[in-house]
Amino acid sequence: MKYRVTIEGVEREVDVIVTPGGGVTVSMDGSPVEADVERVPGGLSLMLGNRVYDLAFGGKPQAMDVAAGAARGVAEVESERMRARQKKKGGLGAGGKEIRSPMPGRVVKLLVAVGDEVAEGDACVVVEAMKMENELRAPTAGTVQAIHAEEGASVEGQALLVSFT
Repeated sequence: MKYRVTIEGVEREVDVIVTPGGGVTVSMDGSPVEADVERVPGGLSLMLGNRVYDLAFGGKPQAMDVAAGAARGVAEVESERMRARQKKKGGLGAGGKEIRSPMPGRVVKLLVAVGDEVAEGDACVVVEAMKMENELRAPTAGTVQAIHAEEGASVEGQALLVSFT
């Protein structure tokens, strides 16, 4: 099954294959990665290469809280099937017309203004969370329709920051 995983504005294509013996093969952005997955109460423990990630299912169906050592974040996970279903409905899978804060934090800098034209991947907002600055990028090309936060403002996880047309 193919997935699109977005953590702190960074998007990765992940392909997960369950082998006949019950093992798991994972490739990220086309590169194979050694993987081991174990179900734990409330989520999964995932070993990729030599790093361990604890994944807890969040409040949203496509959200997972991710912890790797002291670092924490929220992963948005979309399967190919979800994207196809949303595309038919004209939802986010049809182009991703908004940027949301991946976790609670503070808006450090707005890099766009209403009316600006952006290309897919252009930096739009910088959010500081857990003493790290995260540059959030446009999910698709478009025009900035509205800015929903101000510089210096505290925002909750999944707060709408920028919307596009």
